[in-house]
Amino acid sequence: MERGKEIEGEREKGKAIKLSKRETLFNYCGGFLEAAFNKILELCSTTQGSFSVLRKEIKNLAKSSAAMTEEQLNFLLMNLHHLSKYRAEQIYPLVTEYEILQNVCGNIRDFHQLKVNGCVEPEIIETVLPQFQLIAERVGHFLLDDELIDRDYRLSKLAHLLLKIIPTQLEVMHMCHKNLKSSTSAEVGRFIEQLSETSPDILREYLIHLQEHMVNVVTTSTSGARNIHVMIEFLLIVLTNMPKEFIHHDKLFDLLAHVGELIREVSTLVRDLEVNSRNEESTNGKNHATLDLMENIELMKGDLKHVYLKAPTLSQLCFPMSDGSLLMHLLLRHLNDLLNSNAYSVALIKEEIKLVKEDLEFIRSFLINVEQELYKDLWARILDLAYEAKDVIDSIIVRDNGLLHLIFSLPFVVKKIKLTKEEVPNLLEKITKNKGLIVVKSPTKYVERKSLTTGQTIVGFKEEADLIISKLTGGPKMLDVVSITGTPGSGKTTLAYKVYNDKSVSSHFDIRSWCTVDQKYDEKKLLDDIFNQVSGSTSKYRDNIDAANELRKHLFGKRFLIVLDDMWDTAAWDELTRPFPEAKKGSRIILTTRDKKVALHAQCHSDPLDLRLLRPEESWELIEKKVFENGSCPDELVDAGKEIVQNCKGLPLVVNLIAGVIAEKEKKKTVWLEVLNNLHSFIFQNEVDVMKVIALSYDHLPDHLKPCLIYLASFPKDYAIPVGTLKFLWCGEGLVQQTEMKSLGEVVEIYLDILISSSLVISFNEIGIRATCQIHDLVHDFCLIKAREEKLFDRIRSSAPSSSSSSDLMPRQMAIEYDKEHFGHNNFVLFDSKKKRHSGKHLYSLVIRGQKLDNSFYDICHLRHLRLLRLLELNDSFIKVNDSLLNEICTLVHLRILSINTGVKSLPSSFSNLWNLETLVVKNDRPALVLLPTIWNLVKLRMLSISDCSFFDLATDEPILIVEDSKLENLRVIQGLKLSYSKDTEDIFKRFPNLQELSFNLKESWDCSTERYWFPKLDFLNELENLRVTFKSSNTYDSALSVATNRLCDFHFPLSLKILMLHKFPLTSDSLSTIARLPKLEQLHLEYAIIGGAEWNMGEEDTFQNLKCLTLCGVTLAKWEVREESFPVLEKLRLWACPTLEEIPPSFGDICSLKSIELGWSPQLEVSALKIKQDVEDMMGDIQVLVYVKI
Repeated sequence: MERGKEIEGEREKGKAIKLSKRETLFNYCGGFLEAAFNKILELCSTTQGSFSVLRKEIKNLAKSSAAMTEEQLNFLLMNLHHLSKYRAEQIYPLVTEYEILQNVCGNIRDFHQLKVNGCVEPEIIETVLPQFQLIAERVGHFLLDDELIDRDYRLSKLAHLLLKIIPTQLEVMHMCHKNLKSSTSAEVGRFIEQLSETSPDILREYLIHLQEHMVNVVTTSTSGARNIHVMIEFLLIVLTNMPKEFIHHDKLFDLLAHVGELIREVSTLVRDLEVNSRNEESTNGKNHATLDLMENIELMKGDLKHVYLKAPTLSQLCFPMSDGSLLMHLLLRHLNDLLNSNAYSVALIKEEIKLVKEDLEFIRSFLINVEQELYKDLWARILDLAYEAKDVIDSIIVRDNGLLHLIFSLPFVVKKIKLTKEEVPNLLEKITKNKGLIVVKSPTKYVERKSLTTGQTIVGFKEEADLIISKLTGGPKMLDVVSITGTPGSGKTTLAYKVYNDKSVSSHFDIRSWCTVDQKYDEKKLLDDIFNQVSGSTSKYRDNIDAANELRKHLFGKRFLIVLDDMWDTAAWDELTRPFPEAKKGSRIILTTRDKKVALHAQCHSDPLDLRLLRPEESWELIEKKVFENGSCPDELVDAGKEIVQNCKGLPLVVNLIAGVIAEKEKKKTVWLEVLNNLHSFIFQNEVDVMKVIALSYDHLPDHLKPCLIYLASFPKDYAIPVGTLKFLWCGEGLVQQTEMKSLGEVVEIYLDILISSSLVISFNEIGIRATCQIHDLVHDFCLIKAREEKLFDRIRSSAPSSSSSSDLMPRQMAIEYDKEHFGHNNFVLFDSKKKRHSGKHLYSLVIRGQKLDNSFYDICHLRHLRLLRLLELNDSFIKVNDSLLNEICTLVHLRILSINTGVKSLPSSFSNLWNLETLVVKNDRPALVLLPTIWNLVKLRMLSISDCSFFDLATDEPILIVEDSKLENLRVIQGLKLSYSKDTEDIFKRFPNLQELSFNLKESWDCSTERYWFPKLDFLNELENLRVTFKSSNTYDSALSVATNRLCDFHFPLSLKILMLHKFPLTSDSLSTIARLPKLEQLHLEYAIIGGAEWNMGEEDTFQNLKCLTLCGVTLAKWEVREESFPVLEKLRLWACPTLEEIPPSFGDICSLKSIELGWSPQLEVSALKIKQDVEDMMGDIQVLVYVKI
């Protein structure tokens, strides 16, 4: 009571001083040392207070703590606790670190109060009294320093403060456990309970900041440093969300004291390692000490199991998805990635992960070629175990109930999988005996097909039908195959049916047969069906008749037409076509397939026809014919009808379905508009007809390609996905595995080729434009459904998933469109506060775009809990990554792809912790980001794309010592580089020997040795295919003079180049001759180049042997002499903004390969372009040259 009156009196004094804006804070905190206030009262009038003076006096008194009395120290500790509580609850209520500071100050205050109250002998506490005074000084300086206004600086100082003061709490815990545990004092008992309650979070926060500090400061990579990291990971698992209900009641404080002792040992080792690293001393002497840490982990695990913890009741998790084979494939890939990750958290359970992986691979190898129905129950049990193993392993890594999983669940699931492995051979032996044989598993389930031809209205594809009919009724006498390929539902069967029943076709052949093959087929039954059709027989198939031989006899000597509809693989083709004689009768086979590889395998003479989608007018015709008896739509419905057609995207199957929907409805505009607004739902009401058509193709894919296809739906509909980008994303997501014989890039190309061949993916590979691919809207919808079914990814626009520790509810990948109106501190995956537990811990990929993050949320924005992340994209529209968040990113050791916006000057040393990083994309809005020396540690890096970066600090040109053998041999792409001449950069590219794509800005630099502009030597980069360079002149007005005085670049290009883009370079005919000698060059783009004398005279040696695309944009070219042989295989000529060029050289009219001419803002060239078009078309006959003109 007296203490309360004293504080109230000091509050009144504070009001009298009138400390303006600080008044609320002043009132809340009570007061500080009486001497401080007396001093202030002398210095300040009653009307003008100065809080800066107050701060100064408190600092001075804190510094003179040697003379501080016990009462003063107690008073100071009490009020510092009040001030930290005010900060934690009123100013920064969502920032965990302030709550930790409040609890530490409270614990120190209350322990000191035990001494004041006579509950602790003075000699027990004497050793820590100086530390208490030091804490008071440090905390006071931090809380009262007005200069700490920068957010990043304040948070970093707070983290540093916690690192300094929490070790004192460790000392307090040690004293209490050693001297006070058996005390009968109720006050001591209450303090130990308080210590037990607050210590887990305090120690956890300390270890987190210690780990981040170690990553930033300790640059040496030794086994000793690694052992320390592993121990920190272990201790964090113990402390995070500590399951107190499973800890024996009387053992909690013992456990915390044990953990505290280990933390004290770790702290000492980190401090020694830091000193040795700073002094560049050897750390070998410390390795023995850190080996003891590994032994301590095993001893501690034993104590946890047998002494501290109560064993929980372990329940079996059930596999919640539908595709077991997909889960097994992704899980084994995930476990393999973990084993190769070199992550500290994985080191704790590496042996267990290895056992799980090996046992599951063994089980899968036994079951993969067995009919699933024969081991249905066994397979279900294995999937449950596999899913449980994944959940337990991931939970340990992300510290989600990690302690119980580590001590109990993981050993249990490893044991269960091992027992199941031992059962499998015996179970299969029983199955084999019971069934008589083991059936080879079909890759898909049989789906009953409806007739896609009878009764259908057929429109469109007139040119295609005429082409096929001409190939059926004309052409060579030898047997020929006319193949039709296309996406599911594109009308392949309909077109085949149209030509099959054409009168000119039916009258041309002696006999015809139509055979639908399907994925699961019976060869003998199909051959019997064909035989019955061509012979007119109705007899059923009998075992004693060789149908193939009978069919061959019947077809021999006749001109036959056989349709093999919906062929799925080459083996089926080989089996079914064996009986077809190859006599010179003009016989034909029509083959329809979704797989282009089947069509190419079957090809004889005619090229396969890849069926296009319906044109809008064809789709509209189909709608009219199906909906209206007279085939004509009333005028008032035309606009709505054509909008419906536009949204069908030209897929005949969808057009037919929607035509069926509106045919049953009233012929009113409002009704049709309703259909338009609900088009998506109408399509999906016909899921049997739509989704199962696509599912047939999906099910036919091997397991490793299914997630690759589904991943394409993470892009927006109708988005042209750059193939180059897709390669890095697939690799980064862990969807592609390198083989011994092929690189990752080569494997990706094979995957993509198969998907394109399956007709599920559409490829756009036009010369002169980056290759892209995309999927049809319906395939996109199908993949989104699959993604949600298999918990692969989800897209969120309004609110995040509710906070949950259950990984069952979380997808592997998440894309969020951030909207500040819908996201708050309690429902967003990045926000961490004392009011919520983390959601999304089990995420593998996170992409956030959308609105700008509010500044008030920066303090609680964290990433360190997302410890499984392999892909992180924080779009620049959403957030600019600050130093503290960047440090957290550097703890995410599983990251493979990182895309951020930041303003840091150089890659921090902590980036070296990201040893699994393969793709780094940075949007930098400050001077060039300096890459060296940190980049050398990113040994797996494949793509480096930074909007503005340099190897060295261009402002200082200070040399950086580079270790002689430093190389990044996996690096394939560098984009955004700034380069200027120096001795250090002369041979820098030798350290990236396998580059395939390079773009940089070259600062004008004079090379005295060559008396030319300096250009880096690149001729040793034998893998380089794509080079894009911009010349940055120091004086833009001097560019023409540079050409005139022959101050040109000394080019040294690699012979492997396929694409070359030069921007703003001074060039002459001679330098262009150098480029012409590149034997593999396919694309040349010259943009705003200054050509000497405005002339390009191409001599006899200036032949671009393989050039397919030539772009001249904004070049200073007036006279251009071209020979007929200069561009022998050119397909595309692009001329943009070339006002001084009067005409295109006529010699281009002699290039028979020319397909298109693009003109932009050069109207004077149109006449010569049209003349060249005419010349090529006259020369080649059926070849059409396209001319595009933009004015």
